[in-house]
Amino acid sequence: MRKLTLILLVFCVGMVTAQEANYTIKNIDQNTKYSDFGVSYYGENEAVFASSRRDKAVRKRVWVFNKQPFLELYKGAVTSEGELTEIERFSKTLNTKYHESNVTFTKDLKTVYFSRNNYLDKKFKKDTTGMNLIQLYRAQIGDEGEWTDIEAMPFNSDNYQTGHPVLNAKEDKLYFTSDMPGSLGQTDIYVVDIHSDGSFGTPKNLGPNVNTRKKEMFPYIDANDVLYFSSNGYEDGKGGLDIYVTKILGGEGIEESRNLGFPINTEKDDFSLVFREGKRDGHFSSNRKGGKGDDDIYYFKELEPISFECNQIAQGVVRERGTKALLPGAKVDLYNAQGEVIESVIADDFATFKFNVDCREAYKIIGSKKDYTEDTEQFTTSEVQDLELSLGLTLAPSEFVKIRGLMMININPIYFDLDKSFIREDAAIELEKVARIMKKYPGLKVELGSHTDSRAPDKYNWALSDRRAQSSLAWLIDRGVDAANISGKGYGETQLVNKCSNDVKCSEAAHQLNRRTEFVILNPDVIK
Repeated sequence: MRKLTLILLVFCVGMVTAQEANYTIKNIDQNTKYSDFGVSYYGENEAVFASSRRDKAVRKRVWVFNKQPFLELYKGAVTSEGELTEIERFSKTLNTKYHESNVTFTKDLKTVYFSRNNYLDKKFKKDTTGMNLIQLYRAQIGDEGEWTDIEAMPFNSDNYQTGHPVLNAKEDKLYFTSDMPGSLGQTDIYVVDIHSDGSFGTPKNLGPNVNTRKKEMFPYIDANDVLYFSSNGYEDGKGGLDIYVTKILGGEGIEESRNLGFPINTEKDDFSLVFREGKRDGHFSSNRKGGKGDDDIYYFKELEPISFECNQIAQGVVRERGTKALLPGAKVDLYNAQGEVIESVIADDFATFKFNVDCREAYKIIGSKKDYTEDTEQFTTSEVQDLELSLGLTLAPSEFVKIRGLMMININPIYFDLDKSFIREDAAIELEKVARIMKKYPGLKVELGSHTDSRAPDKYNWALSDRRAQSSLAWLIDRGVDAANISGKGYGETQLVNKCSNDVKCSEAAHQLNRRTEFVILNPDVIK
């Protein structure tokens, strides 16, 4: 038979050593011999919690399963040491003759979400087995300071439970517990979007890094989307309900949840942990040995904050623009959103690069290589852990390059047929680049110099190089280059770039370095 598992549960666990302790705890003075649990902060200095304590204003009806009065919502002032004082009933309209517990408020304290038996407008509803289940409700603060417009959540059902609500910091998501169809276990934790008009999306299960085949409940999510919850379904559980923590990204836990350890968790039920906003202290509940009653409220201080990492891999290839040729040896710099270089790598033999980056961050990569222009790509990582991002950089050959101290137009070698000076098709492609650059910089002054190797008579080489220089010059002027901005000259073998002079034995590759056409910039200030 299904019971009210979302409010009162009894389980067992084993102790752990104090070496795991990251918390100090104390049982607060205001606990009673009954159930006191489920603190939720009501502004900066007050808290609301559930209790079955006897009060003159509380009906004397008792719940059949534990022989205690039905749970009511109470309010108290929170002291600097975590005590609750000036305790009084929270609301006449929210409290009924049945159970109420576990509330969450919007920051303006005008809206409350809370758990209650399936009882609204004096209608007590049951499921198909005859059980009355726990449901989620929402209410608004009225003009006279009392809660009004109580409504059931649209995703409630008479045949499954919803409870334990908590809002995220932006108040656009509501986390809660349910055993609705599609749950992985007996009870799971879900999240649902809250739209700007107050309507709701479709509840989403937080997935297997949170939910197990058993019970997960009592969620709390902090301003950094770190989720705390209770579970009895993990292998490292100490027994009963233990409190766990994980990071939520994209509506799911990014890694397997961690047990908070001793002294938060014991062999009994430990649940309903909450932090005071912006602080490292708060309250949780437990029915551990040594308490004052059935469930007690405990105050805790966290010694070291829990940290989570979500990483992705940004990887790609550096290629030459146009030809798509690989560019191994290119440098790739990774910048953060503040424009700071945080890592630099050199593309490997296959021109690939890789960075490990954080989730939900903005980055920029810049690729560079000698004699090439830089390329940039910006990207923003998502919320998916271990996602691999595919990037690509294409570097265009630089328009200018500095060689032997001279600034030159950067082109591939220009080849001529043996003993010829006419312009071949492959040479025309490179000369077209020169023409385009000189038109781009109309004030640019260029000297076209044609050079040969040393393997022919000096006079012959000079004449051949001069014919080639004049042929190239004429081709450029014919394509619209201003004749006043360019001159051509043949140097023969008078400006060799290596030792391969007359009668020196050299390889063909070494001689090839001397057979070149260069376009030297005479006024480099124009391009700065």
